[in-house]
Amino acid sequence: MSQFQEILTPYPSRLLLWHDDNKARKLKYNLQAARQQRHDTLLTFGGAYSNHIAAVAAAGRQHGLRTIGLIRGEATQPLNPTLAQAVADGMQLHYLDRASYRRRAEPDFQAELLQQHGPAYLLPEGGTNALALPGCAELVADIRQQIPDFDVLAVPAGTGGTLAGLLCGLGEQQQALGVAALKNGGFLRGEVDALTQQAVGQKLENYTIETGYHFGGYARHSADLLAFIREFQAQHSVLLDPVYTSKMLFGVLDLIRQGRWAAGSTVVAIHTGGLQGWAGWRERFDQ
Repeated sequence: MSQFQEILTPYPSRLLLWHDDNKARKLKYNLQAARQQRHDTLLTFGGAYSNHIAAVAAAGRQHGLRTIGLIRGEATQPLNPTLAQAVADGMQLHYLDRASYRRRAEPDFQAELLQQHGPAYLLPEGGTNALALPGCAELVADIRQQIPDFDVLAVPAGTGGTLAGLLCGLGEQQQALGVAALKNGGFLRGEVDALTQQAVGQKLENYTIETGYHFGGYARHSADLLAFIREFQAQHSVLLDPVYTSKMLFGVLDLIRQGRWAAGSTVVAIHTGGLQGWAGWRERFDQ
C-alpha cells in the first residue's frame, strides 16, 4: 500500500502528500542505544500536549521500558487527553516550572535530574539529537522507492531534527524545505546546521526554512488556518494536525501558488502525524 497521494491543484508544480511518523523514526536509533547501554528507563521532556511525550510513552510500553516525562508547567487535574494516554501507557509524569524547564539542555541540570530520577537514557525535547537523524534519513530512501524523481521534500519544523535528518539522506540535486511551526523560527537554521555537522561532518546547503506560516506561534491558530484544515479534509479526505502539518501544507500551497518552483517540479510534503493532539486541541479551543 503506497504511503503517498497526489494532491491535485490548479498550479504547474506537482504536489504529493507522504504519510509518515517522524517521532518513531527519531526514536529508532535512540531506543537501540538505550538497549546497548543497558538502560531500562527513558527520561524526556515535553509540553502538556506534546506528540513526543505521547510517542515516548507508547514506545516504552511497546519495548518494555519505564518512561518518565518531565512536563513543562504545573500539574492540572484532570489530565488532558495526551497526558492521560501517556499515563495509560505507563509513563510517570513530573512537572517543571517554566524557569527550570528552560534549563533542560544544560548538562549540570540534566545531571541533577538523572540523580533525582535514577539511571535513565535521556532524550531531549522533541527527540532531536544526532541519533534521531539516521532514522529520518531513511525516510528519503523510502520515498525514492516510490517517487524517484521528486525535486523538493517539505516538512514542518519545530526543533529541526526531522529536517536535518532528511538533508542527510538527500542528494545535492534535491532540495528540502522546512516550514517553521513556531514564531521567530530563524534560529532553526543554526540548529539544523549544528545537527548535520555532528551527524555527517558538514553543514548542508540544499535547504530553506520558511518562517512566515506560524499563524501566531507554536500551537497557536487562526480562523484562516482552521478553515484551511476543514477545506483540505473535505477536498482530499486527509485530516491535518493543527500544530505542524496544517501550517506546512498551507505554506507549501502558498509557495506553489507564488511560483516558487518551476513548472513540472514535484514537491513531496510529509504529513508527520500528530493527530493525537486533536483531542487536547478540541478540549482547549472547543473546535
